[in-house]
Amino acid sequence: MSTRSNTDTNVHSRPPMPRHFLTGEELTAPELTALIDRARELKAAPLSSGVLAKRSVALIFQKPSTRTRVSFETGIYELGGHPMVLRSEELQLSRGESVRDTAYVLSRHVAAIAIRTGPDQLVEELARHATVPVINMLTAGHHPCQALADLMTLAEAFERPLSALTLAYVGDGNNVARSLAILGALAGVSVRVASPPGFQLEPVAGAQLTDDPREAAAGADAIYTDVWVSMSDDPETAEQRRRALARYRVDDALLDLAHPGAVALHCLPAHPGEEITPDVLYGERQRIWDQAENRRHAQKALLELLIHPA
Repeated sequence: MSTRSNTDTNVHSRPPMPRHFLTGEELTAPELTALIDRARELKAAPLSSGVLAKRSVALIFQKPSTRTRVSFETGIYELGGHPMVLRSEELQLSRGESVRDTAYVLSRHVAAIAIRTGPDQLVEELARHATVPVINMLTAGHHPCQALADLMTLAEAFERPLSALTLAYVGDGNNVARSLAILGALAGVSVRVASPPGFQLEPVAGAQLTDDPREAAAGADAIYTDVWVSMSDDPETAEQRRRALARYRVDDALLDLAHPGAVALHCLPAHPGEEITPDVLYGERQRIWDQAENRRHAQKALLELLIHPA
């Protein structure tokens, strides 16, 4: 007589492990190149793929969102699918249900799970127990979907291959800087990260670290920044951050140090007058609004890669 319980049979009899996208390190260099090429094809023909026809993707938002929510919802719809938006307060997760149980339940209903949250450990646990692909829409440690859109934007902006480009990130060495370093290295982009002491990114293979924004910007093809102050910062912390990061502002003078034709990039939301001047944010030397649109196209290509046809 078998000693296996119903729990062993029903919960632990798992299909083959799905592919997840948590940091970007899950991709190979050829896959990343193909993904960016495919994203550009999907931008040219937004309704050309029906990979998600009659299927749903769960989008869990535990943090406020504009670009992430809009780009994922619209992209899933354009792929023929249903974006199932789940806010934190609407889930039993907020009342103590485990991440593991949530992964088990959602995996029975949707083709993929994407989550925007804080702790990276939560996303890792969700992926450990899910039987469908899990996508990190944003965590404290990583923002890989943004980096995909950034690389796509660079590919559009320059005739040269990505491996011939240099990107300078100036400001807080945060999750955006980390994802640019990881995926930029995979694409062959030379990534420089300039941050003041106390805000520096840990060493990431391939990234050049400095505390001098002018050194990072010299001869670069793109200069990238992010906000200095987040909504969760108290007034005293916010002011300390502004003082520490003041010389890392992206303005015309910093862009003048870059390669002729260099562009400014920003993942948004922006605080004009702090990390970037209004003249650059809304001027002709930026591709920031292209970045915001390209989130949708890059994420559609990612969904095609991760989700097999039904």
